[in-house]
Amino acid sequence: MADDTTFSASYDNSATPVARVAQNSIFERFARAGFVMSGIVHLLIGYIAVRIALGGAGGTADQSGAMTELAGQPGGVVALWVGVVAFSLMALWRLAEAALGSSSGPDADSTKSEVVNRVKAFSLAVVYFAFAFSAFGFARGGGGSSSEQSTGITARMMHTTAGTIALVAAGLIIIAIGGYHVYKGATQSFLPDLKGATSTLVRRLGTVGYVAKGLAIAAIGALVILAVLRSEPDEARGLDGAFKTLGAQPFGAVLLVAAGSGIITYGLYSFAMARYTKM
Repeated sequence: MADDTTFSASYDNSATPVARVAQNSIFERFARAGFVMSGIVHLLIGYIAVRIALGGAGGTADQSGAMTELAGQPGGVVALWVGVVAFSLMALWRLAEAALGSSSGPDADSTKSEVVNRVKAFSLAVVYFAFAFSAFGFARGGGGSSSEQSTGITARMMHTTAGTIALVAAGLIIIAIGGYHVYKGATQSFLPDLKGATSTLVRRLGTVGYVAKGLAIAAIGALVILAVLRSEPDEARGLDGAFKTLGAQPFGAVLLVAAGSGIITYGLYSFAMARYTKM
Protein backbone atom coordinates (compact mmCIF):
# COMPACT_ATOMS: atom_id res chain seq x y z
CA MET A 1 0.00 0.00 0.00
CA ALA A 2 1.42 3.39 -1.03
CA ASP A 3 2.18 5.83 1.77
CA ASP A 4 0.99 9.45 1.88
CA THR A 5 4.27 10.72 0.45
CA THR A 6 3.91 8.56 -2.64
CA PHE A 7 0.31 9.67 -3.13
CA SER A 8 1.13 13.36 -2.84
CA ALA A 9 3.98 13.00 -5.31
CA SER A 10 1.66 11.55 -7.94
CA TYR A 11 -1.32 13.83 -7.32
CA ASP A 12 -1.21 17.17 -5.55
CA ASN A 13 -4.56 18.05 -3.94
CA SER A 14 -3.33 21.60 -3.30
CA ALA A 15 -2.73 22.23 -6.99
CA THR A 16 -4.97 24.51 -9.03
CA PRO A 17 -7.76 22.88 -11.08
CA VAL A 18 -5.86 23.33 -14.34
CA ALA A 19 -2.74 21.89 -12.73
CA ARG A 20 -4.68 18.80 -11.66
CA VAL A 21 -5.85 18.37 -15.25
CA ALA A 22 -2.29 18.72 -16.54
CA GLN A 23 -1.04 16.22 -13.94
CA ASN A 24 -2.98 13.45 -15.67
CA SER A 25 -0.16 11.60 -17.43
CA ILE A 26 -2.22 10.54 -20.46
CA PHE A 27 -3.65 14.03 -20.97
CA GLU A 28 -0.22 15.62 -20.61
CA ARG A 29 1.44 13.26 -23.09
CA PHE A 30 -1.18 13.91 -25.75
CA ALA A 31 -1.13 17.65 -25.06
CA ARG A 32 2.65 17.68 -25.42
CA ALA A 33 2.23 15.74 -28.65
CA GLY A 34 0.42 18.84 -29.87
CA PHE A 35 3.75 20.68 -29.76
CA VAL A 36 5.32 17.86 -31.79
CA MET A 37 2.55 18.07 -34.41
CA SER A 38 2.89 21.84 -34.48
CA GLY A 39 6.62 21.38 -35.04
CA ILE A 40 5.99 19.02 -37.95
CA VAL A 41 3.53 21.47 -39.53
CA HIS A 42 6.04 24.34 -39.23
CA LEU A 43 8.85 22.19 -40.65
CA LEU A 44 6.71 21.35 -43.67
CA ILE A 45 5.64 24.98 -44.19
CA GLY A 46 9.28 26.09 -44.08
CA TYR A 47 10.28 23.26 -46.41
CA ILE A 48 7.61 24.23 -48.96
CA ALA A 49 8.72 27.88 -48.82
CA VAL A 50 12.36 26.93 -49.40
CA ARG A 51 11.35 24.55 -52.19
CA ILE A 52 9.43 27.32 -53.94
CA ALA A 53 12.40 29.68 -53.55
CA LEU A 54 14.75 27.16 -55.15
CA GLY A 55 12.45 26.64 -58.11
CA GLY A 56 11.26 23.21 -57.09
CA ALA A 57 7.74 21.83 -57.15
CA GLY A 58 5.11 24.32 -56.07
CA GLY A 59 2.72 24.03 -53.18
CA THR A 60 0.93 26.11 -50.63
CA ALA A 61 3.29 27.40 -47.96
CA ASP A 62 0.79 27.42 -45.14
CA GLN A 63 -1.02 25.10 -42.73
CA SER A 64 -3.18 23.48 -45.41
CA GLY A 65 -0.18 22.94 -47.67
CA ALA A 66 1.74 21.33 -44.82
CA MET A 67 -1.13 18.96 -44.05
CA THR A 68 -1.54 18.09 -47.72
CA GLU A 69 2.17 17.28 -47.83
CA LEU A 70 1.88 15.17 -44.66
CA ALA A 71 -1.20 13.30 -45.89
CA GLY A 72 0.72 12.23 -48.99
CA GLN A 73 3.49 10.55 -47.00
CA PRO A 74 3.46 6.90 -45.81
CA GLY A 75 1.65 6.87 -42.47
CA GLY A 76 0.68 10.50 -42.96
CA VAL A 77 -3.05 9.92 -42.46
CA VAL A 78 -2.37 8.13 -39.17
CA ALA A 79 -0.19 11.05 -38.10
CA LEU A 80 -3.02 13.44 -38.94
CA TRP A 81 -5.48 11.47 -36.77
CA VAL A 82 -2.95 11.62 -33.93
CA GLY A 83 -2.73 15.33 -34.63
CA VAL A 84 -6.51 15.70 -34.29
CA VAL A 85 -6.37 14.23 -30.77
CA ALA A 86 -3.17 16.04 -29.78
CA PHE A 87 -4.32 19.45 -31.05
CA SER A 88 -7.72 19.00 -29.39
CA LEU A 89 -6.19 18.17 -26.00
CA MET A 90 -3.72 21.04 -26.36
CA ALA A 91 -6.69 23.35 -27.05
CA LEU A 92 -8.56 22.01 -24.02
CA TRP A 93 -5.51 22.58 -21.82
CA ARG A 94 -5.25 26.20 -23.02
CA LEU A 95 -9.01 26.62 -22.56
CA ALA A 96 -8.65 25.37 -18.96
CA GLU A 97 -5.89 27.94 -18.42
CA ALA A 98 -8.14 30.67 -19.83
CA ALA A 99 -10.99 29.71 -17.50
CA LEU A 100 -9.10 28.69 -14.35
CA GLY A 101 -5.71 30.37 -14.59
CA SER A 102 -2.22 29.09 -15.29
CA SER A 103 -1.00 25.95 -13.58
CA SER A 104 2.55 27.31 -13.21
CA GLY A 105 2.95 29.97 -10.53
CA PRO A 106 -0.49 31.58 -10.84
CA ASP A 107 -0.16 33.35 -7.50
CA ALA A 108 2.96 35.20 -8.63
CA ASP A 109 1.13 37.15 -11.33
CA SER A 110 -0.54 40.51 -10.83
CA THR A 111 -4.21 40.89 -11.71
CA LYS A 112 -3.31 42.65 -14.97
CA SER A 113 -0.79 39.97 -15.90
CA GLU A 114 -3.31 37.24 -15.05
CA VAL A 115 -5.89 38.79 -17.40
CA VAL A 116 -3.33 39.03 -20.20
CA ASN A 117 -2.27 35.41 -19.66
CA ARG A 118 -5.87 34.23 -19.78
CA VAL A 119 -6.54 36.12 -23.00
CA LYS A 120 -3.40 34.61 -24.54
CA ALA A 121 -4.46 31.14 -23.38
CA PHE A 122 -7.91 31.57 -24.95
CA SER A 123 -6.35 32.78 -28.21
CA LEU A 124 -4.06 29.75 -28.30
CA ALA A 125 -7.04 27.49 -27.59
CA VAL A 126 -8.78 28.90 -30.68
CA VAL A 127 -5.64 28.35 -32.78
CA TYR A 128 -5.25 24.73 -31.66
CA PHE A 129 -8.95 23.99 -32.18
CA ALA A 130 -8.51 25.35 -35.72
CA PHE A 131 -5.48 23.08 -36.19
CA ALA A 132 -7.51 20.11 -34.94
CA PHE A 133 -10.40 20.92 -37.28
CA SER A 134 -8.03 21.30 -40.23
CA ALA A 135 -6.21 18.05 -39.42
CA PHE A 136 -9.60 16.30 -39.12
CA GLY A 137 -10.55 17.46 -42.60
CA PHE A 138 -7.32 16.25 -44.18
CA ALA A 139 -7.35 12.97 -42.23
CA ARG A 140 -10.78 12.24 -43.74
CA GLY A 141 -9.48 12.95 -47.21
CA GLY A 142 -10.97 16.44 -47.46
CA GLY A 143 -9.55 19.73 -46.35
CA GLY A 144 -9.35 22.99 -48.21
CA SER A 145 -6.85 25.70 -49.03
CA SER A 146 -6.29 28.20 -46.22
CA SER A 147 -5.38 30.86 -48.79
CA GLU A 148 -8.62 30.41 -50.72
CA GLN A 149 -10.64 30.52 -47.52
CA SER A 150 -8.91 33.74 -46.43
CA THR A 151 -9.55 35.33 -49.81
CA GLY A 152 -13.21 34.30 -49.80
CA ILE A 153 -13.86 35.63 -46.29
CA THR A 154 -12.08 38.91 -47.11
CA ALA A 155 -14.10 39.37 -50.31
CA ARG A 156 -17.41 38.88 -48.48
CA MET A 157 -16.49 41.24 -45.65
CA MET A 158 -15.32 43.97 -48.03
CA HIS A 159 -18.90 44.34 -49.34
CA THR A 160 -19.94 46.19 -46.18
CA THR A 161 -18.51 49.15 -44.29
CA ALA A 162 -18.61 47.25 -41.01
CA GLY A 163 -16.80 44.33 -42.61
CA THR A 164 -14.13 46.63 -44.02
CA ILE A 165 -13.55 48.23 -40.62
CA ALA A 166 -13.40 44.78 -39.04
CA LEU A 167 -10.79 43.68 -41.59
CA VAL A 168 -8.57 46.68 -40.88
CA ALA A 169 -8.92 46.05 -37.14
CA ALA A 170 -8.11 42.36 -37.67
CA GLY A 171 -5.06 43.29 -39.74
CA LEU A 172 -3.79 45.59 -36.99
CA ILE A 173 -4.37 42.90 -34.34
CA ILE A 174 -2.48 40.35 -36.45
CA ILE A 175 0.42 42.79 -36.85
CA ALA A 176 0.41 43.34 -33.07
CA ILE A 177 0.51 39.57 -32.48
CA GLY A 178 3.43 39.30 -34.89
CA GLY A 179 5.19 42.13 -33.08
CA TYR A 180 4.67 40.34 -29.77
CA HIS A 181 6.29 37.19 -31.19
CA VAL A 182 9.27 39.24 -32.40
CA TYR A 183 9.57 40.89 -28.97
CA LYS A 184 9.28 37.53 -27.21
CA GLY A 185 12.07 36.09 -29.33
CA ALA A 186 14.37 39.12 -29.26
CA THR A 187 14.13 39.50 -25.48
CA GLN A 188 14.04 35.72 -24.83
CA SER A 189 10.96 36.23 -22.66
CA PHE A 190 9.86 32.74 -23.71
CA LEU A 191 12.34 31.24 -21.24
CA PRO A 192 10.02 31.48 -18.18
CA ASP A 193 7.58 29.23 -20.08
CA LEU A 194 10.12 26.42 -19.91
CA LYS A 195 11.00 24.24 -16.94
CA GLY A 196 14.53 23.48 -15.79
CA ALA A 197 17.80 24.78 -17.19
CA THR A 198 17.74 25.46 -20.93
CA SER A 199 20.65 24.83 -23.25
CA THR A 200 22.18 27.44 -25.53
CA LEU A 201 20.75 25.55 -28.52
CA VAL A 202 17.19 25.75 -27.16
CA ARG A 203 17.57 29.47 -26.44
CA ARG A 204 18.87 30.14 -29.94
CA LEU A 205 16.14 28.08 -31.58
CA GLY A 206 13.52 29.96 -29.57
CA THR A 207 15.01 33.37 -30.35
CA VAL A 208 15.28 32.83 -34.10
CA GLY A 209 12.03 30.88 -34.30
CA TYR A 210 9.89 33.44 -32.51
CA VAL A 211 11.35 36.35 -34.47
CA ALA A 212 10.84 34.57 -37.81
CA LYS A 213 7.30 33.52 -36.98
CA GLY A 214 6.49 37.00 -35.71
CA LEU A 215 7.66 38.61 -38.94
CA ALA A 216 5.58 36.13 -40.94
CA ILE A 217 2.47 36.82 -38.85
CA ALA A 218 2.97 40.59 -39.15
CA ALA A 219 3.26 40.22 -42.93
CA ILE A 220 -0.12 38.45 -43.00
CA GLY A 221 -1.70 41.37 -41.16
CA ALA A 222 -0.08 43.85 -43.52
CA LEU A 223 -1.47 41.96 -46.52
CA VAL A 224 -4.98 42.06 -45.04
CA ILE A 225 -4.79 45.85 -44.67
CA LEU A 226 -3.27 46.17 -48.15
CA ALA A 227 -6.11 44.10 -49.60
CA VAL A 228 -8.64 46.48 -48.03
CA LEU A 229 -6.84 49.63 -49.19
CA ARG A 230 -6.58 48.31 -52.75
CA SER A 231 -10.02 46.65 -52.73
CA GLU A 232 -8.30 43.48 -53.89
CA PRO A 233 -9.32 40.53 -51.67
CA ASP A 234 -6.84 38.27 -53.49
CA GLU A 235 -4.07 40.12 -51.66
CA ALA A 236 -5.24 38.59 -48.34
CA ARG A 237 -3.91 35.09 -48.95
CA GLY A 238 -2.63 34.29 -45.50
CA LEU A 239 0.84 32.89 -44.86
CA ASP A 240 1.20 31.48 -48.37
CA GLY A 241 0.47 34.92 -49.81
CA ALA A 242 2.99 36.51 -47.45
CA PHE A 243 5.71 34.10 -48.56
CA LYS A 244 4.96 34.47 -52.25
CA THR A 245 4.81 38.26 -51.98
CA LEU A 246 8.23 38.13 -50.32
CA GLY A 247 9.51 35.88 -53.09
CA ALA A 248 8.40 38.39 -55.71
CA GLN A 249 10.67 41.12 -54.29
CA PRO A 250 14.24 41.84 -55.43
CA PHE A 251 16.45 39.04 -54.08
CA GLY A 252 13.16 37.31 -53.31
CA ALA A 253 14.63 33.81 -53.50
CA VAL A 254 17.20 34.65 -50.82
CA LEU A 255 14.56 36.30 -48.64
CA LEU A 256 12.19 33.37 -49.07
CA VAL A 257 14.90 30.85 -48.14
CA ALA A 258 15.66 32.93 -45.03
CA ALA A 259 11.97 33.13 -44.09
CA GLY A 260 11.42 29.43 -44.69
CA SER A 261 14.50 28.58 -42.65
CA GLY A 262 13.17 30.74 -39.82
CA ILE A 263 9.86 28.86 -39.80
CA ILE A 264 11.79 25.57 -39.80
CA THR A 265 13.72 26.86 -36.79
CA TYR A 266 10.43 27.53 -34.97
CA GLY A 267 9.38 23.99 -35.84
CA LEU A 268 12.54 22.65 -34.21
CA TYR A 269 11.89 24.81 -31.16
CA SER A 270 8.38 23.33 -30.96
CA PHE A 271 9.99 19.93 -30.34
CA ALA A 272 11.88 21.48 -27.42
CA MET A 273 8.60 22.93 -26.12
CA ALA A 274 7.10 19.44 -26.19
CA ARG A 275 9.64 18.42 -23.58
CA TYR A 276 10.27 21.55 -21.55
CA THR A 277 7.04 23.60 -21.50
CA LYS A 278 5.56 23.99 -18.04
CA MET A 279 2.16 22.30 -17.71
